Amino acid sequence: MHRLDVPAPHLLPFAIGSFDTIGPLSRAGFPHRHSFHEIVYVTGGTGSHVLDEDRWPLRPPHLCFIAPGQVHYWDRVAGLRGWVILFTDDFLLAHPGDRDALTELGERPWMRPGPKDAARMAGLVREMLWEYGERAPSFRSVLQAQLHILIARALRLSAPYGAPGPYGASGSGGAAGRSGVRRTAPVPGRAALVSREFTRLLAQPGSVGRSVRSYADELGVSVGHLTELVKRSTGRTPGRLIRHAQTVEAKRLLSGSRLTVAQVARRVGFADPAYFCRFFRRETGLSPGDFRRAAGGAGGIHHELRAESIEGPARPE
Repeated sequence: MHRLDVPAPHLLPFAIGSFDTIGPLSRAGFPHRHSFHEIVYVTGGTGSHVLDEDRWPLRPPHLCFIAPGQVHYWDRVAGLRGWVILFTDDFLLAHPGDRDALTELGERPWMRPGPKDAARMAGLVREMLWEYGERAPSFRSVLQAQLHILIARALRLSAPYGAPGPYGASGSGGAAGRSGVRRTAPVPGRAALVSREFTRLLAQPGSVGRSVRSYADELGVSVGHLTELVKRSTGRTPGRLIRHAQTVEAKRLLSGSRLTVAQVARRVGFADPAYFCRFFRRETGLSPGDFRRAAGGAGGIHHELRAESIEGPARPE
């Protein structure tokens, strides 16, 4: 499990660069998972990209969305060129609906834009690279807006049309729609289906304080079976994903509302504000009050203080 390593974690949980500047792990040839989102825009190269159990041949340009917990690697690639965008859920606090959009894009993770869309996408990524490099005033807000636009345009490309599966599945590369984008809808296994449904339920309003057992009962599986399937698909247990969702929602409320700490605690499933404060400090390294004060500064903080290096060992569940 690779965790996000950013040059200035006190500024933002986000990074963008080329395969070369991000580093060799951005084109790792061994199966691995991330604790963060990754968007890859491939402009050149040969070989294949393997995402979960689907193999995608490189015929650039490609736009690829990799969700936290997904297993992927680059197989026998040569001349791999393009850009990599890395970010955590915290970076989506300004546009919380983008989390649902990324879940939807994860079901169609490999797209091939036509010439006009590819040019627009490349131009947007270059603008993001400039903002990230210059660190001009309000650059965080601009980057959040640009990422929101990128996600919205990707949905626009992928949503209206269906297509055959990836190379090696029914159909050998997908078909192109009006925009020239190549899409697929691979059939997921049991673990992916249950994990996707669990994630959908977890994203519903008011769901973050629910227990693992309540989700298992709704999905018609045992707690043990739900834990096994979700961890197989995402690399994290349902309990860990619930705690992460509670932390993200608490950060959103603390930084974007006037609710008291006790009210925020209740909104995310804690009847005891003192227990919520201990939970929040354990997850983020800050008390709710300290987080709110820091988030009220220039652009906020919105990061996980205890994030490990991308090469660090995974924390125990």
